[in-house]
Amino acid sequence: MALFILYESASGFALFDIKGLDEIGQAADKVQESVSDLQRFGKVAKMAAFKPFASAADALEQINAVSEAQLTDDLKNFLTMNLPKVKDGKKAKFQLGVAEPKLGSAIQEATSVPCVCNEFIGELLRGIRAHFTRFVDNLKDEDLRRAQLGLAHSYSRAKVKFNVNKVDNMVIQAIALLDTLDKDINTFIMRVREWYSWHFPELVKIVPDNYLYARVALVVKDKGSLNEEKLPELAEVLADEAKAKEVLDAAKASMGQDISAIDLINIETFARRVISLAEYRQKLHTYLNDKMHTVAPNLSALIGEMVGARLISHAGSLTNLAKYPASTVQILGAEKALFRALKTKGNTPKYGLIFHSSFIGRAKQRNKGRISRYLANKCSIASRIDCFLDSATSAFGEKLRDQVEERLRFYEEGVAPRKNLAVMQEAMDKFKGQLADEEIVLDDDKAAKKKDKKKKKRAAEDDEDAAAEEVPKKAKKSKKSEGDDGEKKKKKKKVEA
Repeated sequence: MALFILYESASGFALFDIKGLDEIGQAADKVQESVSDLQRFGKVAKMAAFKPFASAADALEQINAVSEAQLTDDLKNFLTMNLPKVKDGKKAKFQLGVAEPKLGSAIQEATSVPCVCNEFIGELLRGIRAHFTRFVDNLKDEDLRRAQLGLAHSYSRAKVKFNVNKVDNMVIQAIALLDTLDKDINTFIMRVREWYSWHFPELVKIVPDNYLYARVALVVKDKGSLNEEKLPELAEVLADEAKAKEVLDAAKASMGQDISAIDLINIETFARRVISLAEYRQKLHTYLNDKMHTVAPNLSALIGEMVGARLISHAGSLTNLAKYPASTVQILGAEKALFRALKTKGNTPKYGLIFHSSFIGRAKQRNKGRISRYLANKCSIASRIDCFLDSATSAFGEKLRDQVEERLRFYEEGVAPRKNLAVMQEAMDKFKGQLADEEIVLDDDKAAKKKDKKKKKRAAEDDEDAAAEEVPKKAKKSKKSEGDDGEKKKKKKKVEA
């Protein structure tokens, strides 16, 4: 049976006719030996046809389609024109070797050409790739290398193109940084507390909050110099005059040791760094909330911004989370406990990261498993809506949250929840209303722009008309002035005569 091989290069599609397999054999190791020798391999592989790409954009389009196992019209026409014809109802007397089995399936469905993909075909493709410039006339190694580099850059750039407002990678990085900051800030605050407590140990009990402790330490500094003048500043930091007075009284009767000026400077510097980190952590938290409302508004409305961000981060992307079944979402984050339970034949975990949701905390112990399963189901729906819906809306997430609330009330009080169809119909009506409002706003903006354009046109036309009227007036004035000058000259001549 004849064998043809399709090779997709950076410069175009190539079709090779494989003959003389008896010389090298069909074993992969034998083909590997023949690949290094061009004279021997050249007797086996003969180029049957070559179709160069029309442009760099065409090359990118074709290679993108090939990578996604899609048969383009150009590739289909190339194969039908250069492969032997297959009569209806009869089997083909040849095979087409391809690099990807999915692409082979697409070709076979569209053209009825039998395709094959195995290790032997892979070794033949490796030999074609190594000696490709020898098969194509007027194709140099430098030109091919340049084409490969350009196509690689274009392909990579096209793959990472996305809507900048829906970048889940930023959510993943932000939640990871937030967790790191929480650990670091806690460690640094404990160091400030331990360091400053040698000088003012009573302050720890009066101000238990970490952030406020660092700010108060900056205000107090040397407890020996603390007096009534700093009381308003302390009250402003603590937002409590009674507590500020308590700090002042404790400083006067403190049992702490004295501290040198250089030690106090180091404590102040470190406390300022910790305060700046804590303030940045608050800004990052606000940024993450805003980003989640843009990237996954329904998931945020359902389960909260932080838990939703952790689910996306653990899954790797919003698309991966959308592909997970509800059973996987339910135990996402509890993989170790799951495998330990499977290994020891114990009870599997009921929840993973979704345990941090308020719903599971509010449920009774006997209902935690049921509500976690129901919540995971709704999270899976919300993530799919966020991933594949073009318009950003939180209407579905809000209704899904109401459903979880009703289910929780059903478990606790026995109140029957609404039907899912009715709730989703309400969400669709709300979503359609939002779309209609957006269209009205867009229409108003377009109408306002049209009015502005009309006003500008009218103003320009008025200016042109005014300018056109001024030109004849100037001409008349110039003619009058010329006539007056002529009459004056005539009078002078008469007087002289």
